[in-house]
Amino acid sequence: MFITVEGIDGSGKSTQLKLLAEWLKGLGKEIVITREPGGTLLGEEIRRLLLTSGPENIAPQAELLLYAAARAQLVAQVIRPALARGALVLSDRFSDSTFAYQVAGRGLERSWVQAVLKGATGGLQPDLTFLFDISPHEARARKGGADRLEKEDLEFFDRVREGYLALARREPERIVVIRGDLPPAQVHAEVRSYVAARLGIA
Repeated sequence: MFITVEGIDGSGKSTQLKLLAEWLKGLGKEIVITREPGGTLLGEEIRRLLLTSGPENIAPQAELLLYAAARAQLVAQVIRPALARGALVLSDRFSDSTFAYQVAGRGLERSWVQAVLKGATGGLQPDLTFLFDISPHEARARKGGADRLEKEDLEFFDRVREGYLALARREPERIVVIRGDLPPAQVHAEVRSYVAARLGIA
């Protein structure tokens, strides 16, 4: 089973991924945890390029292709082999982030992005995605330092948030929207209930 967590930075997704992994490990499940961009040597180098502020702006098209390259390596090297042996794969971000950030946020053409991602992933989709929804203003208040992407203005993150919510409306069977401003223990309980139902755990 392939589970992803999504949301703007500051939504609590990384915390919830960690709590979910601890719970599943306690049940004796084999868990593979990864993140995007990253998860491989190539992916971590691309992550550094994408998130570090530099002397020149990264063109939106170049940004997309860098994310796609990192994802292609992650799918081939980590995700597909883990799924093939029956492990549960938990990823901090996947393709939904690209549609939210690069299509809704940057304004790239959807059909081109879809074609790039299909080539990068072979059409791989998560079985279950948790979208932790929070206002960009509150998310920013939670964050400390900001990387290159987090320095975008609130209007950009408003578009990203709406892009995420549009995806959830399009795929309600896969994407579960949970309020990111709730207490972490309450959010975790909700996440656990959905995962337990999918895995047939009482």
